[in-house]
Amino acid sequence: MQYRNDRKGNQLSILGYGCMRFTKKGSEIDLEKAEQEVMYAIRHGVNYLDTAYVYGGSEEAVGKILAKNHCRDQINLATKLPHYLIRSVDGAEKKFQEELRRLQTDYIDYYLMHMLNDVKTWERLSGLGMQDWIRQKKESGQIRNIGFSYHGNSGNFRSLLDSYDWDFCQIQYNYLDEHSQAGREGLTYAASKGIPVIIMEPLRGGRLVNLLPTGAKERIASSGKFASPAELGFRWLWNQPEVTVVLSGMNSLEMVQENLRVADEARVGEFTEEDLGLVDQVRQEINRNMKVGCTGCVPCPNKVDIPMAFHCYNLKYTEGKKSGMWEYLQSTAMRRETSSASQCIGCGKCEKHCPQGIPIREKLKEAARELETPKYRVMKWAVKTFKIY
Repeated sequence: MQYRNDRKGNQLSILGYGCMRFTKKGSEIDLEKAEQEVMYAIRHGVNYLDTAYVYGGSEEAVGKILAKNHCRDQINLATKLPHYLIRSVDGAEKKFQEELRRLQTDYIDYYLMHMLNDVKTWERLSGLGMQDWIRQKKESGQIRNIGFSYHGNSGNFRSLLDSYDWDFCQIQYNYLDEHSQAGREGLTYAASKGIPVIIMEPLRGGRLVNLLPTGAKERIASSGKFASPAELGFRWLWNQPEVTVVLSGMNSLEMVQENLRVADEARVGEFTEEDLGLVDQVRQEINRNMKVGCTGCVPCPNKVDIPMAFHCYNLKYTEGKKSGMWEYLQSTAMRRETSSASQCIGCGKCEKHCPQGIPIREKLKEAARELETPKYRVMKWAVKTFKIY
């Protein structure tokens, strides 16, 4: 196993265990199977485990596994505060204590504000007194490092990084999302500030493996260098020194073993021009069904997240309806300042500056029709009305 350092010099395994996708037995986590897989990973050098309050049964399972095997001190444990469920510091404290009980521990190594997607939401939390609460928790040792997980655009990401002295952050990043959400721009900016970056969705929930077009799979297989699409995705990430830990939601022993092998072999800067060309070819195969060829360079005066709207519209047709709609919900509605395609007022300023000549207003209407379902509109209304974020 290879390791990269956090801000304090602590060594984190470049492969982290994402604990959201444990195998279920009926409606419950298959604890025996999860234990076998997690402990195999730990014995082979994985020292970063990631879970969250809202991952059904995950915190309890992780707590039982670590307690049974007496290995809590061997790993760095990360979990997340569902800030969208709290209205006060007392509410945060209640959730935090519940997490400690579930995890059977008295401290969290890496604690995250879960899905903190814009500065306005962080300002709301700060107004409740969260910064003082965090300071007290760090002074007591109950929280060792504080960070946030993020779904949003690169501009908001930079603003969030600058709004507080964060110890680390977590972003969705992979070769398909290189220029969406926080993207490479956000990754590079975090690294320039010395902030470690934890990567989630390195394979887009397995879609960069299971849902790849046949042509993409054939190109990877014929390269002779990558044993699987997963290996290409992981090596592309570990090729970048700015990446600290890559989380994988491993739910089979074979998957754990394969990812451990790649984590042992991957090196920073190992990708050749040919390898990068292969990634571009795979990306092109995936994007054949894209609806809008937007590169995300035009801002909107009415705060519509144009790149995100088109990105999610494309996802609906390249990965499936659920994928596009869920990401659109997270990125545009589940935040303090919504940025939906339907907010377009038709001023046309964006089209005057679009280098690709995209009929942006027309395409935003299409995206809104397909992505802003009744469920979406209810969620957006709830966020605005009840100030959930």
